[in-house]
Amino acid sequence: MQNIAIWSEEFGAATDEPILLIMGSMSQGILWPDELVGRLTAGGRRVIRYDHRDTGRSDTVDFAAQPYTWEDIKNDVYRVMDAHGLDSAHLVGHSAGGLLAQLIAVEAPERVRSLTVIAASPLGGGEGQVLLRALTGQPQPEGSLPEPSAEFVDFFRALMAAPPAEDRRGVIDGMIAEQRVLHGTGLPFDEDAARRLQERVFDRARDLSAVANHRLAAAAGPDFEPVGVLDRVKAPTLVIEGSHEPVKPGHGAIIAERIPGARLLIVDGMGHTLPAETHRELADAILTHTAG
Repeated sequence: MQNIAIWSEEFGAATDEPILLIMGSMSQGILWPDELVGRLTAGGRRVIRYDHRDTGRSDTVDFAAQPYTWEDIKNDVYRVMDAHGLDSAHLVGHSAGGLLAQLIAVEAPERVRSLTVIAASPLGGGEGQVLLRALTGQPQPEGSLPEPSAEFVDFFRALMAAPPAEDRRGVIDGMIAEQRVLHGTGLPFDEDAARRLQERVFDRARDLSAVANHRLAAAAGPDFEPVGVLDRVKAPTLVIEGSHEPVKPGHGAIIAERIPGARLLIVDGMGHTLPAETHRELADAILTHTAG
């Protein structure tokens, strides 16, 4: 096992039902908004969030000397649970964190009290390949997952061709522009709140550029996702998608179709992020789902 320190924090009473929040690729745990965490804690939950390796305050890695795959990022979830003394927990995953949560529900059902996936793709669906084909202008084979919105594709094509920002302000401006695209078009975009969040992300990162290692990890283990296994999920499952999801539109319905008994919740106006307008509805849904 790789000796990598993972930063985590928990809220609420140790005797409350535990919820482990798993954020998406290249994302710090603080992207689970404080207000949402507070609502879950006030609802009687013990809530844990953490920074993936190579993000935030967790260890960063020299990938050339110490390569890893998404299998290792997934195994970090078990390490966080073990460190907090949890034999099992309610898993709530966002985006790629939802993918990790699906895989854990398949391979270690005894550790998953319930499963909630938000803005995620179905395990085994090859979402990464769909995204790559969209960004490079390749046709999608028949049966592929729905591809991202045109606005998302245009933004990231331009980003890949642009020179890197030269200072803190430029980097944060770019992070805000990306958040705006991920936010979608269904709700007003609060640029002041976005700037506060991205300044916090920038300032607490050990090495902001290390998040690119998550892409290298995906390339190092392209067969990470098992195919055709979602019917094995036994945990009660809630699937949440925004009505204005720009990255994985319609993917939530596919997850809900493939997991027996899963429920689908469409949050009006929400895109791929978790803005303040959605916190009450998200918290209420998660609290109801994790009520035992």
